[in-house]
Amino acid sequence: MADTARRGALAGRRPSGALLGVVPFFVYVTVFLIVPTLVVVVGAFIATGPGGQGALSLANIRALAQPAVTSALWHSLILSAVTAVAGAVIGALLAYAVSTAKPDGVLRRFTTSLCGVLAQFGGVALAFAFLATFGATGYLTNVLASTGLDDTGGLWLYEWNKGLMLVYLYFQIPLMLIVFLPAVEGLRPQWREAAETLGGSTWLYWRKVAAPILFPSFVGALLLLFTNAFSAYATAAALVSQGSPLLPLAIGGTLNSEVILGQENVGKAMALLMVVVVAAVMTLYAAIDRRASRWLAR
Repeated sequence: MADTARRGALAGRRPSGALLGVVPFFVYVTVFLIVPTLVVVVGAFIATGPGGQGALSLANIRALAQPAVTSALWHSLILSAVTAVAGAVIGALLAYAVSTAKPDGVLRRFTTSLCGVLAQFGGVALAFAFLATFGATGYLTNVLASTGLDDTGGLWLYEWNKGLMLVYLYFQIPLMLIVFLPAVEGLRPQWREAAETLGGSTWLYWRKVAAPILFPSFVGALLLLFTNAFSAYATAAALVSQGSPLLPLAIGGTLNSEVILGQENVGKAMALLMVVVVAAVMTLYAAIDRRASRWLAR
């Protein structure tokens, strides 16, 4: 009995080096996530002005009420919400269209692979692609100008409420397709057959069966798209060079501006505001995702 108990205890004990495999992950998370977050949180409450530099203060938090900051926050929320809703609706329709294709067909594999690439295509490369196409000297801009269909000179591309919305949809729609496609594929054919057997129409099936099942996944993907757009920086920085109409650009301006000095901790306070917004959205997303997972597991 004693030997059996000893062997059972040894069997349940992990080898001393079993956790070494996750050490690189913990180091990565600590260096690139935990430490920067702590720097932002602490710096947001440290004064930088003369006389109180280095002391604890709420001056940076109070600076968030400035019109420039509130305007940048409002613009970021509008841009993120509009591109998230438009990307979610269009991406959901495309996901349903893809789900009707053959599972091992060339069209489906090509579409999902292409969306996987486009969802990660952003930053300066994406901005350059749109500048070369729709910019002031872009190809389509010159073509449309020569035919008299466009006399704006492509200036709309550099506006946050026009050009950036179009550019953001370029990666929002593919991301929605990738995220929402598993939920659409989770709809079982037996559910539609049962609805038709009971005399239900196609509209009744989508309204009473499919829509309630897909709604949690749709809202979760919508929140993910909102967070994705809200935290994007490189694409907007490459297109919008005048002013700081978005919160990420305003944060960047406090860190690298040659005109406004000593505002680094105000930028950290704005970053803390972004962290709070993203954390709230992702908490709601996690709750909805758990509910959607229960539906799909049935």
